[in-house]
Amino acid sequence: MTARIGVITFPGTLDDRDTQRAVRTAGLEAVPLWHRDKDLKQVDAVILPGGFSYGDYLRAGAISRFSPVMESVIDQAKAGMPVLGICNGFQVLTETHLLPGAMLRNNHLHFICRDQKLRVENVETAWTRSYEQGQEINIPLKNIDGRYVADERVLDELEAEGRVVFRYRELNPNGSLRDIAGIRNAEGNVVGLMPHPEHAVEPLIGTGRTDGLGFFTSIVKRLVSA
Repeated sequence: MTARIGVITFPGTLDDRDTQRAVRTAGLEAVPLWHRDKDLKQVDAVILPGGFSYGDYLRAGAISRFSPVMESVIDQAKAGMPVLGICNGFQVLTETHLLPGAMLRNNHLHFICRDQKLRVENVETAWTRSYEQGQEINIPLKNIDGRYVADERVLDELEAEGRVVFRYRELNPNGSLRDIAGIRNAEGNVVGLMPHPEHAVEPLIGTGRTDGLGFFTSIVKRLVSA
């Protein structure tokens, strides 16, 4: 049976269709989920895609955090379901406290859209098993509230427990502390990152590379071994 991956749409979500396409490209079934519904439709994993949910009027991810679907996502994530938050989805995961820290306005106060080199720091998560430790990948990045921050105690804890999953390479594009581009929870089933792997899964789209496809093939490995 093909694994079912839920992709949540909030008001203002921009990349839900791209994410669904990436899921299908990896041979998985993409299941659209609407933010007002608590029913996750028996999916095996959930992705919170990028965009500007509710226009980010209050603070990035702060309103989406209270959407009914998030109650179910929080419960299932705590029970072990794999969850991936991309860009705005990462912001929502910090607002729900499924991941620590917060996302602030880029240090240069400008929206950025560029290809970004990342180093894979942890391959023991539900979403990174297809990569190699220390591998460098090129993934599109687009955000204005992408600066990851946390207090020193949390940062030291993330480092000590190997919970930094990705770091920016060559250039820190937004001032994220310790060059952090993505992190995981203690159990490794919840991952958040700012760059957009769904835009790098086919050679004719985006970067012209397929460096992002590993996120979606990784979840196949995770679900098969579960």
